[in-house]
Amino acid sequence: MNGLILPSSFTSLWDPPANVAPGGFWFIFRAGKLLVTTSAGLPDPPGIAMGERPPLPVSDRHFVGLLDGVACWVASCNDIEPPAGFVFETLRGLFNHLPDNLLAVAGRGAQVVEFHRTHCHCGVCAALTELDDFGRARRCKACGEITYPRIAPAMMVLVKRDTGHGRELLLAKGARFATIYSALAGFVEPSESVEDCVHRETFEEVGIRVCNLRYFGSQGWPFPHSLMIAFTADHESGDIACQAGEILDAQWFPTGNLPELPSRFSIARRLINAAIAEVAPDHPALRK
Repeated sequence: MNGLILPSSFTSLWDPPANVAPGGFWFIFRAGKLLVTTSAGLPDPPGIAMGERPPLPVSDRHFVGLLDGVACWVASCNDIEPPAGFVFETLRGLFNHLPDNLLAVAGRGAQVVEFHRTHCHCGVCAALTELDDFGRARRCKACGEITYPRIAPAMMVLVKRDTGHGRELLLAKGARFATIYSALAGFVEPSESVEDCVHRETFEEVGIRVCNLRYFGSQGWPFPHSLMIAFTADHESGDIACQAGEILDAQWFPTGNLPELPSRFSIARRLINAAIAEVAPDHPALRK
């Protein structure tokens, strides 16, 4: 699964082509939740609103590209009840429900909407801003300051060790998401390389040193505007010591006794699955 990585059938554009048909997919957000065609509880496969115009009043809209040649629009709305047959759901709640390609475009849309919502005023002089560079940016009407969407780089690392009893993975349960165990993660600090961030965060969060860093992949993560850069690493030294207030628990888990893992859409799960597949290609976790 590619998770929130945009599919090859999506063409990223900021200005609709002259020959594009009116309407298309409408990715409409209200307070961070996406409008989908289903009922509360997601008993049926949800979908995205389609048509020449949005199914409810929107305060603004932005073109983001073409999915299989169909125009994709993102928009936000005020505190309006959804029309019949629709419901607002969080993107996280739509994992494993919304089709992969629509979920990926929704992730892009969420970041676009959040950028325009939080940059209506200039960060330099507080004057109103307006769209610039085909909607890619916002320009201050007073001082001319131009602002583009902010992307926050973050590292993720899955630490592993091979013992006489087989492979073990270091998985942690964070204070913010206390229901699942995952790989370690943290934001890159100013003037810090991603590799230095891996070493610093690993030691800060669980008190161990790592070696043999290997790049795995990256994933845009719209919660709200991160780029997750993932690595694997080997345990070098140290015993687990959880950082107070940040890590609730961290353990070495053998591949035969894994805890609840992240969603299959996340790069964390793909990272974990890849480490398992190296030693147990028929592991049941790879089929979930």
